[in-house]
Amino acid sequence: MTIKAINVRNQFKGVVREILEGAVVSEIEVQTASGIVTSVITTRSVRDLDLKVGSEVIAFVKSTEVSIAKL
Repeated sequence: MTIKAINVRNQFKGVVREILEGAVVSEIEVQTASGIVTSVITTRSVRDLDLKVGSEVIAFVKSTEVSIAKL
């Protein structure tokens, strides 16, 4: 599946500003042109995506959920 195949209207390109890593979940702060978007995702996903401060990502916002995709 490509990023274009995901049906989410509110997509914000940005850069990871901070990662607060926990044992199970982590908080990811993404700096976008519209401001900071925060996502809580599994720590395993942080590792699988190889997210680091400075990584270029897209934050997908749907209702109260924010998903992350690495560019």
